Order: sequence, then structure tokens, then C-alpha cells
Amino acid sequence: MLVFLCYNGVMELDFSHLSTVELIIMTVAGAAVLLFGYRIKKAAFFIVWFILGLNLTVYALPWLNTILPDTTANDFWQTLIPICGGLLLALLGFTIEKLCVGGICFVLVLLITIQYFGTSVPTIAAGIIIGAIAAGVAVMLMKPAIIIATSMAGAYALAACVFAWFNYLDPVTLYFPILIGATAVGTVFQFATTRHID
Repeated sequence: MLVFLCYNGVMELDFSHLSTVELIIMTVAGAAVLLFGYRIKKAAFFIVWFILGLNLTVYALPWLNTILPDTTANDFWQTLIPICGGLLLALLGFTIEKLCVGGICFVLVLLITIQYFGTSVPTIAAGIIIGAIAAGVAVMLMKPAIIIATSMAGAYALAACVFAWFNYLDPVTLYFPILIGATAVGTVFQFATTRHID
């Protein structure tokens, strides 16, 4: 239900609301998770869940503003609420590795489904089913799943940052090529650099 209330602009990866400093932090964090997710998996889990929590909270802001109307006109609260949402999800996701990996896969599939395909009931249902399958497979194959999940999460963050830095690019045509290309680069790089690490 919350997914339907959170939706705010289909096919729009909008990090343009972030300040330059926040955008730099998001870009660096996305690149670190993309390339070094398995090596820094505890920190990567925290960063990935923070990015996902921040993004979900940004989508939830219109709904939250109806519940807490006093926060709507206050820039401080409009900045603080997404950061708190990101930190809350990061702390929850950081605690249990298997739940974290499965959850990352599930939430990433759901976010990509919402952003690119919309929020109709059949679309969300398909996203939930595919996300659940991806989460189950991820838990069974931990190392490859961590590498692929962190690469995809880093690519997801970097794709959003690319469209915020270069707002003349068209996300409708370039989102999936950037996401898939960056995920592939991150996955290959991580597999190559973690061969002897369990």
C-alpha cells in the first residue's frame, strides 16, 4: 500500500533536489558500492540501505506532508526527513547479512519497477514476485549475490546522479543502458578483485 502512496513521478530519477555536497556524497558512495561492495560489505550494506531508504522517503514525502502539514513549508524538515529515513533503513539493513542481501535485491527490483514501469497493480505485483525470487536466489548464493546486488545498487545510485549532474540527458532512453552497463562493470571488477576473498 505504501508503494502506491510513495510514488512521485514515474520514470523520473530525480536527485536534482539534493544539494551539490549531497550529490557529491551520493556519487562517491555509489561508486564505492559499485566497485568495492564485497570488500566493504558491512559499510556497503549501510550505504546501500541508506540510498534506498533516502530514495523511498523522497517518494513518500508528498504522503508524509499530508500527515505532517507543518513540515511542508520548512526546508529543514524536507531535507531532514529523507536523511532520517535513509539512516533508519540503513541501521535496520546493516544488522542481518542474509536479510540485508535479500532485502537489497527485493527493494532494488521494486524501485526499478516503480520508476520505469509505473504503479499499476499488475506491475507492482510482478515487481514483488520478481523481487521475491531475486531475494531467494540471492540468499542461496551469498558471495555472487552480494557482488551483483552491490554492483546494481551502486549503478542505481550512479544512474540517478548522472541524470542530476547532466540534466540534459534523457532518462527514458538512457536509464537502462547506464544501469546495465555500470552493473556489468562493477560486477566484473568485483569478481576480478575478490577471487581469493571469502
